[in-house]
Amino acid sequence: MPTYDLLVIGAGPGGYVAAARAADLGMKVACVDKGWLGGTCLQVGCIPSKALLESSHRWAELQDGLEDQGIIVGDLRLDLAAMMQRKSKIVATMTKGVAALFKGKGVDWVEGTARLAGGGRVTVDGGADLLAERILLATGSSPVELPDLPFDGHRILSSTEVLALDAVPERMVVIGAGAIGLEMGSVWSRLGTKVEIVEFMNAVLPGADAEISQQVQRTLARQGMSFRLSTRATGADIDDHGVQLHLLSRAGEKVDVVGCDCVLVSVGRRPHTTGLGLAEAGVAVNERGFVTVDRDYQTTAAGVYAIGDVTPGPMLAHKAEAEAVAVVERLAGMGSSVNYDAIPNVVYTYPEVASVGLGEAAAREAGHEIRVGKHLFRANARAHSVNCIDGFVKVIADAHTDRLLGVHIFGPQASHLIAEAVVAMEMCASAEDLARTVHAHPSLSEVVREAAAAVSH
Repeated sequence: MPTYDLLVIGAGPGGYVAAARAADLGMKVACVDKGWLGGTCLQVGCIPSKALLESSHRWAELQDGLEDQGIIVGDLRLDLAAMMQRKSKIVATMTKGVAALFKGKGVDWVEGTARLAGGGRVTVDGGADLLAERILLATGSSPVELPDLPFDGHRILSSTEVLALDAVPERMVVIGAGAIGLEMGSVWSRLGTKVEIVEFMNAVLPGADAEISQQVQRTLARQGMSFRLSTRATGADIDDHGVQLHLLSRAGEKVDVVGCDCVLVSVGRRPHTTGLGLAEAGVAVNERGFVTVDRDYQTTAAGVYAIGDVTPGPMLAHKAEAEAVAVVERLAGMGSSVNYDAIPNVVYTYPEVASVGLGEAAAREAGHEIRVGKHLFRANARAHSVNCIDGFVKVIADAHTDRLLGVHIFGPQASHLIAEAVVAMEMCASAEDLARTVHAHPSLSEVVREAAAAVSH
C-alpha cells in the first residue's frame, strides 16, 4: 500500500497549491482528483469565464464603434465557435501547467474519486487504498440547484453549461445578481442576448458596498441588461420552444411569467462533500454542510484537515490558495496564518468591482467611527485615455487612528488596483500612508491615492 506524508483530495487551487508546497518542504505527497486538474476554477469557473469576458468585451467595443479614436472598422461577424475554442485552448494550456507542476515537484497524481476509509486510509474508486500520515480535504464546491428549477443542461443552466453554449440565445434570464450572475450575464448580453437579472434581495451584489452596488446596476443597465430586484423564481414551464419562467415578488403580491430561451441559475455554491465518507470517518460538518475546522485547519477526525470552499468563509480561489500554504507550513512546524481581513474580492464586469475589508455599514456595525474618502475615475486623465470613466474609489478609515478599514473600487482594472490596498491593509497602513505613497502619473492608480487623501480633507 503506497504511504505518504500528505495525501490531498482535490486538485483545485487549494489542492494543487498545497501539494506543491508540501513537496517543496520535503514531504512525500499524492493528490487525488476525479480528473479536473485545476479544479472547477480552471476547468469550468474562473479561467474560462474570464476568457469569455475578455473576448465578449472586445466584441462589444467593436460593436459600439471606435470612430472617436480614429479607428474605422468594416462589417463584423461573430464566430462563437472560435471564441469557445480560444477559451478551451487557454484551459488546456493551464491544465498542462498544473500537470507539469506536479511532475516537476514529484507529486504523485492519482486520477479517481476518493473516499475516506479511516486510519489514514483513502480508497480511490472503491479499489486500491492509499495510506497517509495526514489527509487534506480540498474538494471545493458545486452550484446550488433550486428545487423548482432543477438543472437540465439545456434550458435550465448552471455556471458550467452557460460557459459552453453553441449559439447565442435570443433571451436569457439570470437568477442571482452575484458575481457569477453578473459576469455571465455580461458575456451573453455583449454577444447579443437580451439578459434579465432576477435577484431575491433588493440590490445587486448583495453584501457589497451599497453605493457601489447602485452604480454597478445603473452601469450594467446602460449596457443593455435589465433587472428585477426583490423577486424570486417559483418554477417554469419548459418545452421545445423555450422556458416560461414564473416569478413572484418578494412581498408575494405580484406574479409574472417571463419567456426566454434559457435560464441561468446562479444563486450560490455549496461545499462538495458527496461520497467522501465524512460521517464514517468522524469528520463533522456544520448545519450548512461545511466541514468544521480549527485554527490549524484540523477537522474533528485525527490527521484529517480541510481548506477552501469546503470550509466556512468566502468561496474564493485565492482564499483557498492562501489556506493551502498556511496549512502545509503549519504541518511543517511553521507559524503561518491567513489574514482574513485582507482578502480581496473581485467581480469581472465592465468596469470591474473590487474590494477588501469593511464597507461603510459593516465598519459602523463593528463599532468604528469612520472617515470616508472618495474620488471619481472621470477626474483621472488615464481613465479618459482608456475610454472608461465610470466609477470611483472609496477608502474607509478609522476616524481616530486613520487605520485603513476597507477599500472599494468600481472602475477600469479594479482587479489590479485593489492589490495595493490589500498590501496596505496587510501592513496595517493608514489612509495617510496610502495617500503619501507616490503613484505614477498618468495612471489609474492615482484615483486610489486621491481617494485616500480625501479621507483627511
